[in-house]
Amino acid sequence: MAVSRRTLLTSAAAAGALPFARVRAQGTAGLKIGCLTDMSGPYKDLAGPGAVAALNQALEEFGVAGKGMKVEVLTADHLNKPDVGATIARQWFDRDGVDLIVEVANSGVALAVAGVAKEKNKVYLNSGAATSDLTAAACNANTIHWVYDTYMLAKSTGGAMVKAGGDSWFFITADYAFGKALQRDTTEFVTGAGGKVTGSVSYPFPGTADFSSYLLQAQSSGAKVLGLANAGTDTINSIKQAKEFGIKMRLAGLLMFLTDVHSLGLEVAQGIALTDSFYWDMNDKARAFSNRFSPRVGGARPTMVHAGVYSSTLHYLKVANAMGIAQAKTDGAAMVARMKAMPTDDDCFGPGSIRIDGRKIHPSYLWEVKNPSESKGPWDYYKPVASTPAEEAFRPLDKGGCPLVKA
Repeated sequence: MAVSRRTLLTSAAAAGALPFARVRAQGTAGLKIGCLTDMSGPYKDLAGPGAVAALNQALEEFGVAGKGMKVEVLTADHLNKPDVGATIARQWFDRDGVDLIVEVANSGVALAVAGVAKEKNKVYLNSGAATSDLTAAACNANTIHWVYDTYMLAKSTGGAMVKAGGDSWFFITADYAFGKALQRDTTEFVTGAGGKVTGSVSYPFPGTADFSSYLLQAQSSGAKVLGLANAGTDTINSIKQAKEFGIKMRLAGLLMFLTDVHSLGLEVAQGIALTDSFYWDMNDKARAFSNRFSPRVGGARPTMVHAGVYSSTLHYLKVANAMGIAQAKTDGAAMVARMKAMPTDDDCFGPGSIRIDGRKIHPSYLWEVKNPSESKGPWDYYKPVASTPAEEAFRPLDKGGCPLVKA
């Protein structure tokens, strides 16, 4: 059933608190965390219910009940509409006393929510939205950008494709903040390496399922590489239809997720290069986290968005516990400043840090999708190609134009 805006806004505050979130500790202030995500649209699988599961896992594994912390979780679907997301965020902060919003998985919504968090002096920890503008001109003292962004994706996947001979590009781009930022950032790397962009076409987002006319335009451009500046089901549909139409261009999935590959199947997805800052089978700690996560979501493996929700929530809880819940609730910007001052470390991303512009720093990894004969079983989809060190993976601190960075 389609969720109406009225139903959405009514149910957001009433979303069930989980058993651990109902712990009551006499005399202690309680935290309220809102998970705002795509529960019904193109980003449902890569974020959605799995993001809520990752949040719950972080709370349980941190041991909020054992530490006497009272935590309540609210969830809502932003429907990929910035006005809906901003309205929910404002309602949560003003009426429901929410201290922290996590996830979001839509760049347009993320930019709106970041603005509300700044206005209300609360905390927003982004995992799913990709636009690098969140740590550029749109950065603020209340927002941290976890996991990946369009600059990192463009540098890793786009840069690798150009080095491998893909020196002419055509883009199919989701017509909103994310797609535009991803095309912009990738274009800079392509042209900076001596390549060229022969053209691009933008399509309405959300709601586009037929990419045939866009694919034919791309094929007729003569470009070697088809850059897909989209994500989720849009990427899945683009790749499926490219295969059906016999598109001979090299496909660059500029933002692909494990769930996309799972949906496509290895027969279709094999050979595609992609960037993921987290893969469930990349090391022992990642496997351990994933083995704890999978039973919560029917056996699926986590995406990097799910890992980001877990990681960012865990770091928030560590800092809130250290500074005291009452103080953590009082001043969102002060809380974020403390989060930046404390090194990060968890099973998903290992040791890391958060820069003054709000950019969480860790390595990025370029992967190639295995062919069917290389896979040892379900979810065994990636093989490593290259890695970029943490200090090189993201845009240099002095190049983004973030007002928090002093000249």
